[in-house]
Amino acid sequence: MRILMLDIDSLRPDHLGCYGYHRDTSPNIDRIAAEGVRFENYYTTDAPCLPSRTALMSGRFGIHNGVVGHGGTAADIRHEGPSREFRDKLAHESLPAFIRTLGLRTALISPFGERHSSWNFYAGFNEMYNTGNFGMESAEEVTPTVLRWIEGNAAADNWFLYVNYWDPHTPYRVPEAFGDPFQNEPLPAWLTDEVLAHHRGIVGPHTARDINMYDNGVDPRFPRHLGEIADFDGLRKMIDGYDTGVRYVDEHLGRVFQALEAQGVMDDVIIVITSDHGENLGELGIYGEHGTADNATSRIPMIVRWPGMQRDHVDQGLHYHLDLGPTIAELTGRDPMRSWDGRSYAKALTEGQDAGRDYLVVGQCAHVAQRSVRFGDWLYIRTYHDGFRLFDDEMLFNLKDDPHEQHNLANSQRDVCKEAVYLLHEWHTDMMKSMDFDVDPLWTVMREGGPHHAQNADLRTYVNRLEETGRGWAIPELKRRHPKAFE
Repeated sequence: MRILMLDIDSLRPDHLGCYGYHRDTSPNIDRIAAEGVRFENYYTTDAPCLPSRTALMSGRFGIHNGVVGHGGTAADIRHEGPSREFRDKLAHESLPAFIRTLGLRTALISPFGERHSSWNFYAGFNEMYNTGNFGMESAEEVTPTVLRWIEGNAAADNWFLYVNYWDPHTPYRVPEAFGDPFQNEPLPAWLTDEVLAHHRGIVGPHTARDINMYDNGVDPRFPRHLGEIADFDGLRKMIDGYDTGVRYVDEHLGRVFQALEAQGVMDDVIIVITSDHGENLGELGIYGEHGTADNATSRIPMIVRWPGMQRDHVDQGLHYHLDLGPTIAELTGRDPMRSWDGRSYAKALTEGQDAGRDYLVVGQCAHVAQRSVRFGDWLYIRTYHDGFRLFDDEMLFNLKDDPHEQHNLANSQRDVCKEAVYLLHEWHTDMMKSMDFDVDPLWTVMREGGPHHAQNADLRTYVNRLEETGRGWAIPELKRRHPKAFE
C-alpha cells in the first residue's frame, strides 16, 4: 500500500474546477477527482491552521485535545498528567502512528511543526523534512524535496507520504514570472460593485479597507497581495492572487504525479487531496483570511482516489476531516483508536453510499471565538468574541440560497435558530461527558483575554483610521463591546 496525502493550506473547494469553479485553476487536481471520490460537504472541526491539523493528527476534537487557538493555553495540546505512560498516547494513537501499524513507513514534508511550535505534529512519523521557511514557502521550495523523496522511495511498497503546500495562503507569493493566468476571466458572479461598496463600509481586521489587519499596509516582497480593495480592479487583484496560488500549486502537483508515473507506481498510489481550512474571499466582509467559523473558512476539499474503489463519484454527506482515520482503519480491516472522535465513511468509497452525519459543529478561537452548527441547508454561527468585527451574536445563513453568507436570517428564522442551539447544546454535552477534563478550551481563550490574533490590537490607533476612512460610526460600539481594549 502506498498513500500520498497532499495538504494544501487555505484551499477552498469552490475555487477548484472539479467543484464547479468557472476558472481553470486545478486541472491536475481535477484529474484525480475524476478517478476517485469528491466530498462536497467536508469540514474541519476546528479552524484555523493549528487547531485543524492538531485535530486531524490526534483524531480528537479541539474541545478534547485542548487546541482551539493560536496562542495561550489553548495552543498547547493537553497533557495526560499522572496517567501518562513511558510513551504518551500520541505515540501510538495519532493518525501517522496508526498508519505505521499497517506496516507503512511514514514521511512528512512540512514546516508546520516549527511554524506553530506544534511539536506533537511530528508524532508517528519515521521521517521528517522541514522545508525551512516557516510556512512562507512557495511551491518551488517544496517540490524538489518531494521529488527527491519519490525518486528514492516510491518504488518500494508500503509508504505514507504527507506533503504541505502553502501557495493559496496569504500573503499570495507566486513568483511574478508566472504571470496572471486569469487576467481576462470574469470574477465570481456574486462579487459585484454593490457588494464591494457594502464591504468597504465594514470594520475590523482583514476587511476590504484593512486587509493588513488594522490598516492597508503592504509588503513589497509580495506584490500580488494588496492592503486595501479600493475598487473593482483591486478586487480582481485579490481574487486573481488567490486563484493564481491555486493554479501554481496545481502545476507543481502535476510534476509530483509525473514523478510517480516515472517510477511506475502512479496507478497504485492512494491519493488524498485536502486542506486545513478554506479562505474568506468576501464572505462576512473578510478578505484573505481564515478567521471565522463560517462556511468559507471551515469547509475544505476532500478528494480520495483509492484504486479499486469508486471512481468519479460525488459524496454529499456531512463529514469532519478527522473522519479520515476511522475510514482508513475500516478499509484496512482494523479497529480505530478508542480515543478518536471520527466516524468512518468507508462505504462512500467502496459502494458510493451516504455515510454522513446528521449535523456538524465547527469552531474557531484564533481570530474570533465562535462555534457553528452545519445542518440541512443551514449554517448557524454563535459568536462569543467578535474579534472587533462587530458580528451579531447569532448569524444564520441558508447555504443553498446564499452560499456566500450575505443575508443573516437569524431574526426572521427563530425556529431554525432554536433547532441549531439545541444541536449545539447536544454536541457540547456529549463532548464534556466524554472527556477527562471539565474545562471547555473556548472559555480558556475567553478568560485569557480573547482570541490570540485579537489580543494585541491597538484599537486606539485603529479608531483614528476609522475616523479618517469615514467609518467612525463603529467606534462607540467597539468601545461598548471591548472596553478593556481601549484602556
